[in-house]
This record gives sequence, structure tokens and C-alpha cells, in this order.
Amino acid sequence: MAAERIAADLARERERLYAGVARIAPSSLTTPGLVGEWSAREMIAHLGYWAGHAAELIHAVQEGRGDEVGQGEPPVDEVNATVARVARQTDIGAVRKREAASIEALVERLRELDDAILAERLPGGATLEEAIREDGPNHYREHAEELESITGGRADG
Repeated sequence: MAAERIAADLARERERLYAGVARIAPSSLTTPGLVGEWSAREMIAHLGYWAGHAAELIHAVQEGRGDEVGQGEPPVDEVNATVARVARQTDIGAVRKREAASIEALVERLRELDDAILAERLPGGATLEEAIREDGPNHYREHAEELESITGGRADG
């Protein structure tokens, strides 16, 4: 049940984000400076990367490797900079396909998930559920709100 709620929240917030993206002129989707230094293309790549990260967290915990989560990973700012750099060199259509594939992988992991493991604590202190929400629906919500402030409000409200 909890995993289903996470998946539903993710779908809702992703839809909200893409409603904001739809309010941006297509010619501006790759223009830097939409959200901080990023274009919409870089933001979408960023969200896709972190959705994929959430899927990897689930996989690690399912395999009994939850205590290894985060070990040896580069700092978040470094990851974000790398993802943005790669996105700038990638066609926006390909970026969107990669983001969709990450979402698909995360939703598939959520469908297979035993809700009992959502309470497992990761090395940083967060539960698996908190980490998934942070990388998934909460992250999409955060960037959807940024787009709404830029484009003049919610498309769904």
C-alpha cells in the first residue's frame, strides 16, 4: 500500500512538472537560466537521474546491501553538475526518453516492493521510504513549484 502511494504521488508530481514544462516555449526548453543555471532539458535529466537513484536504493535494500547505500558516491553537487553537463550535450528528446525510462524502472521496483522494507534505515539516517520520496515525488514537486513560479501558476489548479 505504501509503495503504491509513493508511485501515485510520483505520477501526480511528474504530471504537474510536465504541465509546467508545457507552458515553456519549445524553443526555450534548452535555454540556460530557466531554473538557476539550468534549462528545462537539464532539469529533466536531473530528475531522471535521481529517480533512477531511488530505483537503485530499492534494489540495494532488496539485496541486503542497504548498509552500503551512499558509500563511495560522489557529492550531490558533483553528480548534479555532471548530469547537467551531459544533458547540455544531448538532444532534449533523448533526455526525456531517459527520464521516462528512469521513472519506469522506479515504478517497476515500487510494484515489486514489500512495504515492510520501506522502514529500513539507510546509513544517512533516513528510512528507505524517505529516501525514495526525496529522490522521487518530493523532488518532482520541488521543481514543479519552481516552474509554476516562473510560468505563472499551476496548470492543474
